[in-house]
Amino acid sequence: MRKTRVMLVDDERLYVESLAKVLRRRGFEVVVAFDGSSSIALAAEQDPDVVVLDMRMPNQDGIATLEELRSVIPSTPVILLTGHADLESASAALERGAADVLLKPCPVDVLVPAIENAAERKAVALGLVTVG
Repeated sequence: MRKTRVMLVDDERLYVESLAKVLRRRGFEVVVAFDGSSSIALAAEQDPDVVVLDMRMPNQDGIATLEELRSVIPSTPVILLTGHADLESASAALERGAADVLLKPCPVDVLVPAIENAAERKAVALGLVTVG
């Protein structure tokens, strides 16, 4: 069975690099993008199982990126991370198809199960695994 491929999208390089290292140690395959626009092409090329996307980035925010990702990888769950507990942005993200919205900094013990659950929901939806 192949590893779950996670794409991290965040403009904070140190955060992305350290999170990628932790996720790789936990058995995930990780690809990274440091802005929304480059994540679109990378998503089309890499076909990640789950995307972890920062809500606030320069040039193109997480909501705009989420909308573009939906057209490129429609069945891939996107988990949005936000450092700002903004209920309006969180509900906008969920309305536009985000699988989850988590507060940043998100503890790894919260993020890893969210990624695993999202990947499992995608696999079930695509008929790659059965439940029960």
